[in-house]
Amino acid sequence: MTILNETYALSNSVEIPKLGLGTWFIEDDKAADAVNAAIEIGYRNIDTAQAYGNERGVGEGVRTCGVPREELFVSTKLAAEIKDHDQAVAAIDGSLETLGVDHIDLMLIHSPQPWDDFRGGDYAEGNRQAWRALENVYTAGKLRSIGVSNFEQHDLDNILGACTIAPHVNQLLVHAGNTPTELIAYCEANNILVEAYSPIAHGEILNNPDVQSIADRYEVSVPQLCIRYTLQLGTVSLPKTANPNHMRSNAQLDFELTNDDMDVLRNLRVRDYGEHSVFPVYSGK
Repeated sequence: MTILNETYALSNSVEIPKLGLGTWFIEDDKAADAVNAAIEIGYRNIDTAQAYGNERGVGEGVRTCGVPREELFVSTKLAAEIKDHDQAVAAIDGSLETLGVDHIDLMLIHSPQPWDDFRGGDYAEGNRQAWRALENVYTAGKLRSIGVSNFEQHDLDNILGACTIAPHVNQLLVHAGNTPTELIAYCEANNILVEAYSPIAHGEILNNPDVQSIADRYEVSVPQLCIRYTLQLGTVSLPKTANPNHMRSNAQLDFELTNDDMDVLRNLRVRDYGEHSVFPVYSGK
């Protein structure tokens, strides 16, 4: 499982593991066990968010895993509703306290709009204020890197036009069937690393026979194929699971997709997320 030892370098030279553990939908009282299991398997990149409601459990797992803190990369996200400098600073301090750590390796603005107005109104000024808070706490040394999530090009331009520190990361919905090629290229051109959340399309891609047939040719599972796809796009991949067997399988990626198969997966379109379409990021907005 050599992928667990591989990293990218952010624009500030901080190293981030290429494969991480997503923790959305892992309950707070189960998060510590999930984090401990992942770290025992070899994961060093753990992703959470204020909105997940499990920062306390994730922090407990980080503190009790037996691996030195400096060997782990812990990310969290500022709640999407916070579009004010002082509230953002207080919330960042709140994450540090809830996680029980003295620094966070990556903190992101979770969304350019509050979730109840996703892809809706104009929050440009609020995002600039939240970004200034991240910059200030980064400069103070409590955050090792800072970034955004779900930001489209105009959202990035709003930050890039006013910042003193450019975003190091943009965490996006990226999977076979939803590949925002132009946005990924724009991020790369601005030295912003893309992280791919839901690389298995929140499970919906498991039902796709075309993807299954490609996986069969490589003698791998559909999740393995999809995670490998996002890695070959040059993104950090963040599959989420509390199941140690899935964690282990998700990291068994010692194969390479051909350019032709990458093109097939890149051009695939998956727009129906089933029951999960109620969540803003899967709503098609």
